[in-house]
Amino acid sequence: MKRETRNTWLAAAAGLGALAATTLYLNRRGSYDLAGRVVLITGGSRGLGLVLARQAVAEGAKVAICARDADELERARQELTQDGAEVLALVRDLTSADEVRGLVEQVQRQLGPIDVLVNNAGIITAGPLDHMDLPEYEDSMNTHFWAPLHAMQAVLPAMRRRGEGRIVNIASVGGKVAVPHLAPYCASKFALVGLSEGFRAELLQYGIQVTTVCPGLMRTGSARHAIVKGQHKKEYATFIIADSLPALTVDAESAARQIWNACRRGDAELIIGLPAKVLSAFHGLLPGTTANLLSWVNRALPGPAGEAGDERRRGYESESEVSRSWLTNLTRKAEKQNNEV
Repeated sequence: MKRETRNTWLAAAAGLGALAATTLYLNRRGSYDLAGRVVLITGGSRGLGLVLARQAVAEGAKVAICARDADELERARQELTQDGAEVLALVRDLTSADEVRGLVEQVQRQLGPIDVLVNNAGIITAGPLDHMDLPEYEDSMNTHFWAPLHAMQAVLPAMRRRGEGRIVNIASVGGKVAVPHLAPYCASKFALVGLSEGFRAELLQYGIQVTTVCPGLMRTGSARHAIVKGQHKKEYATFIIADSLPALTVDAESAARQIWNACRRGDAELIIGLPAKVLSAFHGLLPGTTANLLSWVNRALPGPAGEAGDERRRGYESESEVSRSWLTNLTRKAEKQNNEV
């Protein structure tokens, strides 16, 4: 019995050692230095984009951020420059190809050639399929597919001439596995994953590394800006609680560090969070079974709500006692930290 117990402990120790070694390997830093580099981050005024900008500035990068909201951008700029960093904040509508091209041109004029492009800007609409109309799909595709495409096309000529560059496309595990109540979001993220992987395959020969990032649930504080349809309060409560659970979610700072490490290494893909990795792997092996299992998850989610459910509301317009409860404390904390309020 003692020998069996000893062997069990040895096996457990070996397993933990292997897990620790794997974790260290996957989180290794890489040799690409951000100091002195020009970094453009779309959607950089709040949430994950702002956290990425903080970390880039801390390493000595010259950072440009863009978003639609001028007040948000100014708050982010003031924070990022408080220690003397060089930061350019530009108000732009990324769904306009002309504005994206103008954005890249202005960054290059004021900061220099763009070394790293991070396509981070995003929107999310949650609700039953019955309430998802054509505008939801168009908005998602414009933000998650066309905007990154226009940005990549704008930075590529200079990157090709220099023979180097980094592009990071923030997709989602929803771009690998279609999740119920997020049809427009998932469809557009699937498109971004395909676009990103296609660009990597053809741009490596020019020294340009394209990294596709597929995070699972992250505690960025952005839930309040989500668009909800259907039973608005129930839909939002479900969404924000899922976004707050510590066992299922990753904090934004950890996610950002992993993203920058993947960028430095020039990784082809980064999936963030154990649940996202498990779900993606299971779907890769058994896609039909995964879809069938998710259909049961769908039955537990709030159902359609008639004509009233067609109305678009933001998360902060759909609060309830449940969404304001202790279950969402981690997300509320992230809201304050990441300029989401």
